[in-house]
Amino acid sequence: MAVDKEEIKRKVIEALRKTYDPEIPVNVYDLGLVYDIRIGDDKTIEIDMTMTAPGCPVASMVITMTEAMVQEELGDEYKVKVNLVWDPPWTPDRVTPEGRRQLKEIFGYDIVEEWKKRYSGQ
Repeated sequence: MAVDKEEIKRKVIEALRKTYDPEIPVNVYDLGLVYDIRIGDDKTIEIDMTMTAPGCPVASMVITMTEAMVQEELGDEYKVKVNLVWDPPWTPDRVTPEGRRQLKEIFGYDIVEEWKKRYSGQ
């Protein structure tokens, strides 16, 4: 039976939206930490993700939590692997519109827009 990759990707994203960096109250998907989701015909799922900073003290914990959440969502018939990548470096530009909305709700202003102003010289 063929793997419905679109349905699997939807489930993976759903699981990613339940996974949080304990230091930031926005899920890893909407924070823009997920760079790629690859779904193999052999039911392997490989996810490339990063952290907001290379010195993140909880990076290995977030990777482990992400892998466990996706595995739980998909079940044991799938093999899930999450790779920590640093290229390209993460920037606030990667935050999704939903992530920006959540951050604005938390902080009272659009921190992504503020970052752009500060670092683009505007």
